Amino acid sequence: MAARTDVLRDSSDSGSSTDTGTGTGTGQQIRSRPARSAAAASRTALGALILRDLMVLKKHFGEFVARTLVQPFLLVFVFLYVFPTIGQGIGGGGGARSESAFATVLVPGVVGIAIMFQGIQAVALQLASEFGYTREIEDRVQAPCPIWLVAMAKVFSGAVQGMISALLVFPIAAVVHAKGVHADLSYHWWILLTLIPLACVAMTSLGLLLGTTFEARNIGLMFGFVVLPLTFLGGTYYEWTRLAPVKVGGFPWLQTLVLVNPLIYINEGMRAALTDAPHMHLYVVYPVLIGFLVLFLGLGLRNFARRVLS
Repeated sequence: MAARTDVLRDSSDSGSSTDTGTGTGTGQQIRSRPARSAAAASRTALGALILRDLMVLKKHFGEFVARTLVQPFLLVFVFLYVFPTIGQGIGGGGGARSESAFATVLVPGVVGIAIMFQGIQAVALQLASEFGYTREIEDRVQAPCPIWLVAMAKVFSGAVQGMISALLVFPIAAVVHAKGVHADLSYHWWILLTLIPLACVAMTSLGLLLGTTFEARNIGLMFGFVVLPLTFLGGTYYEWTRLAPVKVGGFPWLQTLVLVNPLIYINEGMRAALTDAPHMHLYVVYPVLIGFLVLFLGLGLRNFARRVLS
């Protein structure tokens, strides 16, 4: 860290003073003072860590795009092209009209699931390897900033990747579909521009929590017991409001159960942003999603510090 050296000359009598022939003494005291505050140095280190991750992403951008596009492409290709083409009804089996209605429901869900998978891939999988065999995390935590900022750099750089992956879904949905089948999208920009960044940070915070909880040898368990339930019970293929008929004794148990899934709020928010279809109220979506973000980030930062210091 850069420092400024102040040379203070004190003519008063002290133990460090030196008498001259004239009877006067001159002493020198050297004091070092940091040129930047700790907060400014931490901000600089955080920016450098994020920039490093983005430079790595730029270097391997082709691999990132290919990895990001596989799942959204397969979902759209199978549900919006293959099934209508072979005559296997989707969305109630009512022909192109009902299939288009299903496409309108599916596309926002595909955006949400792309954000979730990218958050887990960009943070959880990398942390699992960095804490495991590569031990790259030991180099990162030597940056001149608090340990928790190293974790925040992972979260923010992963959120940028999540936003890119969300944008890549739209051209796929616009091109890949059977004749007569199309998603009837209606863009509500203020929801879209606020919800996507919030969802990306929430999912990368979840990635931070998972990456500091599961070790590299247990990644299969993470996908089997966490990621798959989140995916299939996250409202990707259906609207949350349509789950009400699934009842036991008059109680809508499934509609209530999925409320513990953060992906349901992202997908419902995306339907509010991209369609005019019925959806969960936004005054529920935003506060709950912020609550999940705070919970995941708090637990993830705690686990990250423990793993680094252990």
